[in-house]
Amino acid sequence: MELNITTNPAPETYTVIVAGEIDISNADKLRDAIDLALEQPTEKVELDFAQVSYIDSTGIGVLVGAAHHAADHKRAFGVVNAQPNVLRVAQLLGVDAEIGITAA
Repeated sequence: MELNITTNPAPETYTVIVAGEIDISNADKLRDAIDLALEQPTEKVELDFAQVSYIDSTGIGVLVGAAHHAADHKRAFGVVNAQPNVLRVAQLLGVDAEIGITAA
């Protein structure tokens, strides 16, 4: 499945809206979108995962790296509206609090 990414920049929160399945074949596309968001002059980067139906460990790795990158640059970072199966993968890997992921 294709991964679609759109953005909604605002002064306080730069939102990255993600739709599709995140896996090893498209994790770089997500990483690039997050890196671009973290370069913007905003206080928080938020990923909206309402339309993400699947994520593998590679995608989770991208999120962990992004959370660390955001912390290094004194930016808030989080994933909102995660579907139950996506949230479960983060919980099983023990990184749900680290990446600030919350359910839909």
